[in-house]
Amino acid sequence: MGPIMMDVLGTSLTEEDKELLSHPLIGGLILFTRNFQSPEQLTELVKNIRAAAKKPLLIAVDHEGGRVQRFRDGFSIIPAMGKLIEYADQDIKKAQQFAQQSGALMALEVQAVGIDISFAPVLDINGISEVIGQRSFHRQPEIVTPLAQSFIEGMHSVGMKATGKHFPGHGSVQADSHVNLPIDNRSLAEITCQDLIPFQQLIASNNVDALMPAHVIYPDVDNKSVGFSRIWLQDILRNQLKFNGVIFSDDLSMEAAGSIGGYVERSEAAQEAGCDMLLLCNNRQALINVIDNARLIHNVASEKRIAQMLKTSDFSWQAMQQQPMWQELSQRNQQLLMREK
Repeated sequence: MGPIMMDVLGTSLTEEDKELLSHPLIGGLILFTRNFQSPEQLTELVKNIRAAAKKPLLIAVDHEGGRVQRFRDGFSIIPAMGKLIEYADQDIKKAQQFAQQSGALMALEVQAVGIDISFAPVLDINGISEVIGQRSFHRQPEIVTPLAQSFIEGMHSVGMKATGKHFPGHGSVQADSHVNLPIDNRSLAEITCQDLIPFQQLIASNNVDALMPAHVIYPDVDNKSVGFSRIWLQDILRNQLKFNGVIFSDDLSMEAAGSIGGYVERSEAAQEAGCDMLLLCNNRQALINVIDNARLIHNVASEKRIAQMLKTSDFSWQAMQQQPMWQELSQRNQQLLMREK
């Protein structure tokens, strides 16, 4: 399984898509709303993607709930994670139940169309970030952790691995890393006592299978953003926190990633820093440029970690709808959404 996760433009594959999918450096693919028309169409697209790859391929999507839910028509509407504590009238135990059922329902439906993982949950706190907001479970880390753990338990209960993001916390910087380069001038001690807590606790309890670093610079630690920083990814994440799971780069086409140079430089720097898989989305020419020119390696340890993220379940959308578990989760989710009204 190669180190690059690519994307495709439409609802079916082009000849160029098929050629790229079979390239040895491609080990994954991420899907977006533009790739979706219906569960049936998406199932067929995923099947064709796997056939074109001619090898194991990790297929992913951002399907957190709330405003970050790529597939809607035919899928259950998963609430924003920040709403769960409100729906539970500030009762954490009840909110944990809501989180667990949301994680299980999301994971069931995403897997039923053939996709391995959703990049979820968000472990950031709901601070001042323009791009996080109610994607976060709460503003207080001591509430984020139990709710995220319950959401992950729901995912795990139906066979999906969990990816926490955005290490070590994107919630305390205002700028959106899609369009700007956020800089967080707090000390490492301040970050450790606040934003880092959910990551640290879920790593310690072996609940989180993968992490995605933030495109944020923390000058007190390093002058490079986290996804390009050996200090963050090797010294802190691997050595101090003892994290042994997959490290996915955030999308290297985001504006904040430009601080390191062009796409070839970004890809090489992210892998050198310790990212197992590099996301190259929404820029086909950049993807081709990286494949042709970047000095990327096949890392055996990375490939083994990535392979563990593949789904082990095998059921169709139609078969899922006949499952009593899905029927019950769907009904509970409808009742949950009614609390908004």
